[in-house]
Amino acid sequence: MEPDITIPEALPLDQRGEKNVKSSTPGGENMFKPWETGSDDVGALSDIEYKTCEWWHTGIIMIAEIISLGVLALPQALASIGLLPGILLIVGLGLITTYTGYLIGQFKIAYPAMQSFADCGELIAGRVGREVMAFCQVLILLFIMAAHVLSFGIAMNVMTEHSQCTVVFTTIGMVVSFLLCLPRTLKNVSYVSILSCISILVAVIVSMVAIAIRKQDMGNVVAVQPNVPLLKGIGPVMNIVLAYAGHVTFFTLTSELRDPREFTKSLVFMNSFAICFYLVMSVTIYYYAGPNVASPALGSAPPLVAKIAYGIALPTIVVAGVINGSVACKYVYFRLWAGTDVVYRNSAKSLGSWVAICAGAWVCAWAVAEAIPNFNLLLGLIAALFGSWYSYTLPPVLFLYQYRGHLFDTKTRSAFTILNISISLLGLVICIMGMWSSSVELSRGSGGRPFSCAA
Repeated sequence: MEPDITIPEALPLDQRGEKNVKSSTPGGENMFKPWETGSDDVGALSDIEYKTCEWWHTGIIMIAEIISLGVLALPQALASIGLLPGILLIVGLGLITTYTGYLIGQFKIAYPAMQSFADCGELIAGRVGREVMAFCQVLILLFIMAAHVLSFGIAMNVMTEHSQCTVVFTTIGMVVSFLLCLPRTLKNVSYVSILSCISILVAVIVSMVAIAIRKQDMGNVVAVQPNVPLLKGIGPVMNIVLAYAGHVTFFTLTSELRDPREFTKSLVFMNSFAICFYLVMSVTIYYYAGPNVASPALGSAPPLVAKIAYGIALPTIVVAGVINGSVACKYVYFRLWAGTDVVYRNSAKSLGSWVAICAGAWVCAWAVAEAIPNFNLLLGLIAALFGSWYSYTLPPVLFLYQYRGHLFDTKTRSAFTILNISISLLGLVICIMGMWSSSVELSRGSGGRPFSCAA
């Protein structure tokens, strides 16, 4: 028997009996354009066409978005909690986030006007819901951008043996990311994402081979770490949570697909690759590097190989941040010019405002990176504050809203309702525990000195 989760044929909101979602601008204009609801009318007449991605474009963008930071912290996570719990978490959370990503794609099909979680917030909870969700989604994207700026600084420190102040390197990373963020369509970003995917694959393979040859502490692995304090164990779990925390961008990515119904292909392609890659990379590096494996992971290689690996990995460190930056800037851009055709033109106003938004976003991301220069702590904060909500708590809420009034009509639907409530509660637990762990670490001064030249 097939699960009873078939989504009804997508219709415009007014034909579904739902409220029309208006912009929160004073004029109350409908901020959603025809390209966001499946029509190509505007695209045919405008200077900029946004619905240009095939499913494989989007799949590559999604891989480039999540792989970079996930790779850099996972081997140490296995060393901290043990091999078996680490493997179970990598596979289990990967499957859960595949399902929650599927929920987002199906909600987009049922409600084609949804371009972001903020739009869903307004649909479900009105203007307050929209503003809260808008603030949170932009904030998580800024924090992820900050993590990539910080990663760039770490990479340059390793490659140059700290030849310059870390602030100089993070500033260079900010400028490079800003320049790559200037294209307004994700199809253009997808071509750079191919380079990003190749770079991280080659960098990790080079590091794995070098670590295996070096055999620094080969075989010194623990199946399950005994007596791990709760506070110490939360951090590694947060790093695994973050490895799949790309959901905040999924509505935007789906909106730029030629056929949003193909999003499931992109999702399965991305998460299948991610689960396999995370397992092979983290287990191999942990097995050969032992309990003192470094984080970021590329630092476990011999010094010369680490320099080479970081050099090869620079494209993915930058591009993954650029993808999140593009999504954040695009939300602000469309919100700023709601009810106008400015975003579809190549005028001085449209280009100038886009450049200004990109510049402001990357300066803010750089400031966050310098304020919290501890790599693992920054990742834990991102996972706890935002990854838990967008990857676990909120997608099931979309399911509950979509089937409201019919959640227990059949045994199968009832089972899925209970499943979704459980996943949503899991997200809340992850958020609470992660925030507790991060708060304790910050209170101990583990965040490092802000705007310091130290690595």
